[in-house]
Amino acid sequence: MGRKILVVDDEKNIVDIVSYNLKKEGFEVISASDGEKGLELALSENPELILLDIMMPKMDGFDVCKKIRKRSQTPIIMLTARAEEIDKVLGFELGADDYVTKPFGIRELMARVKANLRRKESAGETPGSNVQNYSDLTFDLDMYEVRRRGEVVDLTRREFELLKFLATQSHQVFSREALLEKVWGYEYFGDVRTVDVTIRRLRSKIEDNPESPRYVITKRGVGYYFGG
Repeated sequence: MGRKILVVDDEKNIVDIVSYNLKKEGFEVISASDGEKGLELALSENPELILLDIMMPKMDGFDVCKKIRKRSQTPIIMLTARAEEIDKVLGFELGADDYVTKPFGIRELMARVKANLRRKESAGETPGSNVQNYSDLTFDLDMYEVRRRGEVVDLTRREFELLKFLATQSHQVFSREALLEKVWGYEYFGDVRTVDVTIRRLRSKIEDNPESPRYVITKRGVGYYFGG
């Protein structure tokens, strides 16, 4: 069987269409129609990626995402008919890796699934010890870990990847569009504000003063760069 993907959505037609297309691409698919069952499968079946609806019976997708993140860094793509910015912000802050608004195209969804899986796979490809120091930040690329003054920083996978990319291209400025392509790993179909949300959350975790950042710095009108 192929790599296992969990689809959690209370709309049967969505589950059927998504499952059919995932299986065509060689994936094994398991599914749940409510949040409680979705959480149970996420923790017991160890899928490689989770497609997670927000508005569901018994437990909504935000709560499911939050509980999964306490136990696992499995990539999570949120599926929702709601497009408000606050939903996206909350989803990313709870640890979601990506966000797709219904109705979505299957080609778009498949691209996002494959890109998130590629990012997950590349995380473990660095051989040997690979520790880099930037003032009071330490990156352990093998352990997928950042420490600040010796204390582990609780970063989501996407936050780590964004910080790692900027740090390894120190003082080079990248537009939000470029960061979406380089870090998210594909031509992003959504809102470039995704980058701003992730940057804001990242700064709150690594900066002494997020309003006057030392590491992840804004070049007004251009983009972001790492100043460590």
